[in-house]
This record gives sequence, structure tokens and C-alpha cells, in this order.
Amino acid sequence: MAQSPDDRRCIFIVGSSRSGTTMMGRILNRHPAVHTFHELHFFEELWSPGSKVSGTSREEALDVAAQLLYRERGGGYLAHGDPSDYRREARAVLEAGPPLDNSTRLDVYRTVLFREAAENDAPVPCEQTPRNGYYLGEILERFPGARVLHMVRDPRDVLLSQKRKWRRRFLGASNIPRTEAIRAWANYHPLTISQLWRASVKAVAPYRDHPRIRTVAFEEMLDAPEATVRSVCEFVGIRFEEQMRSVRQVGSSHREDRPDQRGIDPSRSGNWRTDGLSDTEIFLCETVTAAPMARYGYETNDSRPGPLMLALSALLFPVKLGAALLLNRSRMERIWDALRRRLR
Repeated sequence: MAQSPDDRRCIFIVGSSRSGTTMMGRILNRHPAVHTFHELHFFEELWSPGSKVSGTSREEALDVAAQLLYRERGGGYLAHGDPSDYRREARAVLEAGPPLDNSTRLDVYRTVLFREAAENDAPVPCEQTPRNGYYLGEILERFPGARVLHMVRDPRDVLLSQKRKWRRRFLGASNIPRTEAIRAWANYHPLTISQLWRASVKAVAPYRDHPRIRTVAFEEMLDAPEATVRSVCEFVGIRFEEQMRSVRQVGSSHREDRPDQRGIDPSRSGNWRTDGLSDTEIFLCETVTAAPMARYGYETNDSRPGPLMLALSALLFPVKLGAALLLNRSRMERIWDALRRRLR
């Protein structure tokens, strides 16, 4: 019996940024049945509850589809280009899908996901935007065939990775614009990143026991890659393929990319202990994230910062926060809704 459009299988990978969402996406993309997309950022940037694309606003439908195709085919949402260049392809994708009359933006998004996956000879689309974790209610309701993988990582390793994220442009990711490197630098403060990690796991907490959501620890994936990938495959309903473990070693903020080397690198865990975090950063992170850390089995280090460094960090916090909000405004048209979902 054929599946209805709403029941078709798809995968969403969510979690705090720098928690292994991209690595999991690459692993799944090596399966012949799965096509992993670039981060599309649909829910936070192109959609709002109740937004419509009616029969009299087909141009709006084309705009949304063109934006999605641009982010997928044009090198990701950080690439500089003109989404309108993809309007012809967007029209072809939408015309091949269900009728647009009385459709919503979400219908356009669903159509693009499945049509683009099919164009890559894969029946299962995989969307790896980490921030989709703030929209799990909408995803579970409107994608009944979806499986959600929630990636979680020690917040201190996330902190270290975010601290060095601005270096990615110089470690192999030359496609990252200089302005994005500056934005990544401005975004970093131990209080900001720790709060975002806590907000991310808090957003998923009400759904932890949902049968269509599985939490995968980054450390679990590094320590036992085959067992973890096999378990993930069983959860999402695909057969394990040996080549899934053979991912390129790219994306680290600690060292240069090594695309010629493949495999899941176990050395990417626990670097916060010896490589780049001060006692002040560790203390602030553990103070903010103590409760969810315990819930996920991460033990605190009980670092004690000096009063002077703690005061300096506190003074820098509003400066960094203001700079981050300023530099992120163009990327979050609905910034107040985004902040509300993180702080609730």
C-alpha cells in the first residue's frame, strides 16, 4: 500500500550546535536510501505558525522553494548568492508535487524535501538543522513519518568547539565568509554558549520518551561507532551499511580538515580537559548546565576561577551579547520568536 505524503519516512537531526549533528548527517548520507541536506533553517527563518501560501500567492511559494534549493544546491545557507537564480528549478519541483492551492509554507518545505531527495535517488530525506530541536512539536505533528535523532555532547567540549569555531575558515572551510568568522567570534562567551546548550536540551526534554525520538551521545558514537550506527539505522528503519562509518574527517574547529582520511575519530572527545578552556570558562559552563549535565551523565570538574578573571568575564558578557545580537539580526527575521523559544 502506498504511503501518503504525510506518512513518508524522513529524518531530522537536532541538538546544540557543535554536538555532532553534521557528523551524523554525513554518516546517514552514505546510505543509499538517505539524502542528507545542507542546513536549511526553514522553521526559524522561512516559516511561522499559520503562515500561508495560498493559490493567489504562488510567487511566495516560489520564493520559499527557491530559498530552500539555493541553500541546498548553492553551498549552504552561509553561501553568498542570489536565491532567485533557482526559481526555474523551484517551479519545476513545485509543479511535480501536490497542487499548491490552499497550501502552507510547510507544504512547500515538505515537497522540496522529498522531491530533492528523489532527485538524488534516495527515498528518505534527512534534515540536519540543529535548531529544529526548538520546533519538535511542529515536526512530530506535521511529519507523522519522521524519526528524530537528538545529538547531545558534553557542554564543555561544545564550549571549546564554539570558542574556536571562528577558525574553521582557516582549517579547510574556505567557503565560510569572513563575516561569518567574525560572527562566530562575537557569538562566543561561556555564559552565552552554556545557556544555548541548556536551552537546546531543555527544548527536547518534554519529548525524550517519545517513540519517534532517539537521543545519541556524541561520546557514544566515538567510543562504539559501529554499534551506535547500527542502533541508529534500526531506529530510522534502514539497513546498516558498512560504508556508513567511512566518513571524511572534516569539520573540526581544533585542527585542519583531513578529507583524505576516513572514519569516526575518537580523539574529538574530552579535549576540554587539556586543550583551551580556562578554569573560569569551565566554572561558568558547569554552573549554568549542572542539572542537565547530571541528567545525561556528565560529571562536573568543580573548577574554581580567580575573582579577577570571573569579574572580567562578567564585564565582557553584555558586550559580547550585544555584538552577537547585532550580527545575527539579518539571519533571524523573527528574532523575538527565536529568543522566546530559547529562553522559555
